[in-house]
Amino acid sequence: MRIADFFQHLVNAFSLGGVYALIAIGYTMVYGILRLINFAHGEIFTYSIYFAFYGVSLFLLPWWIAFILSIFLTAFLGALIERIAYRPLRDAPRISALITAIGVSFFLQNFATVVFGGRAKSFNPQTGMYPTYFLNVLNIGGVRLKILSVITLVTVTVSLLILIWIVYKTKTGMAMRAISKDIPTTRLMGVNVDKIIMITFMLGSSLAAVGGLLWAMTYPQVYPFTGVIPGLKAFTAAVVGGIGSIQGAMLGGFILGVCEIMIVAFFPSIAGYRDAIAYAILLFVLLVRPKGILGVEVTEKV
Repeated sequence: MRIADFFQHLVNAFSLGGVYALIAIGYTMVYGILRLINFAHGEIFTYSIYFAFYGVSLFLLPWWIAFILSIFLTAFLGALIERIAYRPLRDAPRISALITAIGVSFFLQNFATVVFGGRAKSFNPQTGMYPTYFLNVLNIGGVRLKILSVITLVTVTVSLLILIWIVYKTKTGMAMRAISKDIPTTRLMGVNVDKIIMITFMLGSSLAAVGGLLWAMTYPQVYPFTGVIPGLKAFTAAVVGGIGSIQGAMLGGFILGVCEIMIVAFFPSIAGYRDAIAYAILLFVLLVRPKGILGVEVTEKV
């Protein structure tokens, strides 16, 4: 393999890994605070694409306005799910919240099938979803890179930096970190726990929306089960990196993306097993380090 080809595959790998990281962070933030796996996160990812699709095709909005609106609507959807489905079960047995999360996932899938239809819809420049120049190719030192891959990498980097700033440099982020350690004590210190948890869901959903839009531009179609496989891959990334750790989710996402793309690039004969590779990595990490690469011991909420 030529060095130029290697770097070309590496950029694609980091782009895919970045999308996984954006989705994985939603899983890990919710788990870090509530010890809950939000199995509806993949469906939130799917709805973000539908919001953008109908913003452009039905309401004739410019693509960039439709994308921004999609992120806000997806954040609202995350808050709505938390308020209706999860908050009433805050003090219920943990298995009840888990079953509810699975139920919300099935509900969103079937609701999308009924409302949006089960047939896949095209999400490409020819239908006006985003500019055609995103598909152009840059030639940098013999390395051919799609503009879309570069945009994906830049968008992922900026999104992750904004998240890190919010979590570690703002009072809201401080409250999130405090709640992840001890909810009752944080509440006694005057923090509006319900509000912070809702903001956490909104942040996670917003990142899933960004990931969803980038995914739809790379794989240009959307149907009610679009988010199932990316959601499972992102959950795998969160577990590999260390569920409950934002840095772990980032690391796990990039590891998964790099492994998928590079293994297929070097060994094209096993390209059909790229999904199995991700789950094999998960099994290996769980056997060697069950907490994940950057995982830490967590205490049960009281």
